Amino acid sequence: MFDELVQKLDLALKKLRGMGKITENNIADSMREIRRVLLEADVNYKVVKDFVKKVESRAIGQEVIRSITPGQQVVKVVFDEMVSLLGKANVPIQFGKQHPAVIMVTGLQGSGKTTFVGKLGCYLRKSGRQPLLVAADIYRPAAVEQLQTLGKSADLTVFSLANHDPLKIIRESLDHARKSKFDTLILDTAGRLHVDEKMMAELEAIKESVRPCEILFVADSMTGQDAVKSAVAFHERIDFNGIVLTKLDGDAKGGAALSIVAVTEKPVKFITNNEKLDGIEPFHPDRMASRILGMGDVVTLVEKASETVSREEAEKLEKKLGKKDFTLEDFYTQLQQVKRMGSLNQIVGMLPGMGSRLKGLHVDESALTRIEVIINSMTREERRKPHILNGSRRKRVAAGSGTRVQDVNQLIKQFQMMQNMMKQMGRFQGKRMPRNIPFAM
Repeated sequence: MFDELVQKLDLALKKLRGMGKITENNIADSMREIRRVLLEADVNYKVVKDFVKKVESRAIGQEVIRSITPGQQVVKVVFDEMVSLLGKANVPIQFGKQHPAVIMVTGLQGSGKTTFVGKLGCYLRKSGRQPLLVAADIYRPAAVEQLQTLGKSADLTVFSLANHDPLKIIRESLDHARKSKFDTLILDTAGRLHVDEKMMAELEAIKESVRPCEILFVADSMTGQDAVKSAVAFHERIDFNGIVLTKLDGDAKGGAALSIVAVTEKPVKFITNNEKLDGIEPFHPDRMASRILGMGDVVTLVEKASETVSREEAEKLEKKLGKKDFTLEDFYTQLQQVKRMGSLNQIVGMLPGMGSRLKGLHVDESALTRIEVIINSMTREERRKPHILNGSRRKRVAAGSGTRVQDVNQLIKQFQMMQNMMKQMGRFQGKRMPRNIPFAM
């Protein structure tokens, strides 16, 4: 996420951190570098100008000049202003008192709007809501079918009507929700390849008819300033409540994310970062600023781990560690948990200080699959007692998994190193070990 921006800002901030004395001249030099990095990342020019001006104003204040660690203080000023630029605080969905609550999802065609509707449905169901997805985009070919497919894979109900206009579909879905168990409607409205008068008029009519508690604008973060321009156009016509940034796992420069809040004065409420239905996160400005400045995002990492690993599983593993009984079966389980947390590149990127170290490095996701195949080729006894894996057994495992004996030897060596680490951690008997964090990291 924002790899190039993270790396360039990290270099600019590294110079600041090392400064033992802050002067107006070296602050000006650093701000020129930060200005250049942000403009190259496609951040809106006016946004960059205001951001740099605020940082400079605070950085040359007496509080920083007299600080014991002035360089670190300036970095803190940059962080604070970045948080302010991104929206200051998390703004959750407001459901209001209407039953059912109606969430209207808007955006241009190709922004990931329909996929987001499915993701939002999964997210709200996890929080205890009963969502009904409404296929109100009757213009894009296969839009209804796409939403139905998403609904089926997520076990979510999709409401659709053939040969009817969007307003009738939405009104009928409201009646259906009131008669059934659904307390939330998520409307997948029509989009176009560009801002279109007919589309805007239809969205205004839907807003007036159902008075949604939330109107979300979905912006493709890979389109840069085009996403900002379309957000402004939608905001002027339908006055949406919040923004969704999609495709943050792509080659986005990051300019849209940093510009869109300042330009529209509306909060980002969600981000999505992969094609899976669980690839959705509530937006926290402080956490995003921390990622962008290469400081990691441990809070989100722990939250992902907590969602992946149950308390029972963590306590079971803790007991095994206490008995020094960590096996290849446990190792395999840990790998599965890490995979459920998301891509390895995203997970590693949340670790503090890893942004600049990942320059040019791509974590090989297929390595986990290869390890799983090797472990699955072992007998149950071999997984529980790896020490019995002699030369002939390793040769058989390699042949059964379609790998080389060297791959099997490497896995056993890695496991033994992890087993020794687990034994040492087991001596603490959970007193200092964080629960719910997969150890295969």
